[in-house]
Amino acid sequence: MTATIHPSPFVRRVLFADAIVSALTAVLMLVEDAFLSSLLGVPAPMLAAAAAGTLLYAAYPVWAATRQTLPRAAVWVPVLLNIVWAADCLALALGGGGQPGAAGQALLAVQVVGAIVFAELEYLGLRRAITVAA
Repeated sequence: MTATIHPSPFVRRVLFADAIVSALTAVLMLVEDAFLSSLLGVPAPMLAAAAAGTLLYAAYPVWAATRQTLPRAAVWVPVLLNIVWAADCLALALGGGGQPGAAGQALLAVQVVGAIVFAELEYLGLRRAITVAA
């Protein structure tokens, strides 16, 4: 049986913030693709693909935050995807798939820290969520 929760105002705010930051990041990747491509040492099409995926992802936390109840597993999705994003950014910063300079590494470090913070806040909210009686 699937555990269902009432998302707290805290979880809703974190999910909305995650969606906004993700959408802004995607727009930045689309608008500044040439600049970011040279900064990160990755091809512009790779950035476009990442931006498209990030825009799709940004819709999910909005959906989750606007539900009265949702499966507990639904909050695990952004937690896990933020961890994956952090790992991908860390791998790219360390030279896996690109050749970022110092500024690119700093940008990627911000992405790693931001994704880990969102994952932790979403997890914290999930732990404090009230389970709905079946």
